[in-house]
Amino acid sequence: MIEVRSEFLSDIDAREDLLDAAMGEARFKKTSARLRENRLPADGLALIAEEDGDVVGTVRLWNVSAGGRDALLLGPLAVAPDRQSAGIGGRLMRAAIARAEELGHGAILLVGDAPYYARFGFSTDATAKLRMPGPYERSRFLARELVPGALSGASGVLKATGALVQVPAAAEALPLRVAA
Repeated sequence: MIEVRSEFLSDIDAREDLLDAAMGEARFKKTSARLRENRLPADGLALIAEEDGDVVGTVRLWNVSAGGRDALLLGPLAVAPDRQSAGIGGRLMRAAIARAEELGHGAILLVGDAPYYARFGFSTDATAKLRMPGPYERSRFLARELVPGALSGASGVLKATGALVQVPAAAEALPLRVAA
């Protein structure tokens, strides 16, 4: 049985191992990664799919400014390679959207496969005047308004607005595992 739940600190290593297996090191080179760098996910919006005690999926959402409008940036969404095509990604997406709505967020943006994300209500309609801060494929820059008009008139480059990761002074000398 698969349970979608909030991510715990104890999930970090398993989440990072899953992301390494599903996406590899290339995930750190994406423009979206620059917006997540040294930031914490939006409160309550780091989710894990767990099956029999194993982390089999992950999705996180991040606070951004979309042309001066508060929004969320989704990603990465990943499922363990041996569990792909089992509906886990869809469950994580539906849970993330529902949780973002419950928390009062107005819109979610992402860079991803348009045909896959269209079934969750994402399209390029609201991103026409928005840009990512680095290289990206325009046809993959998608949005879903959770509140009608949340991105109406929004234009410009996305900016990270989430809380910064706080590293205790004693930990600065220790090697940290990079999280995405």
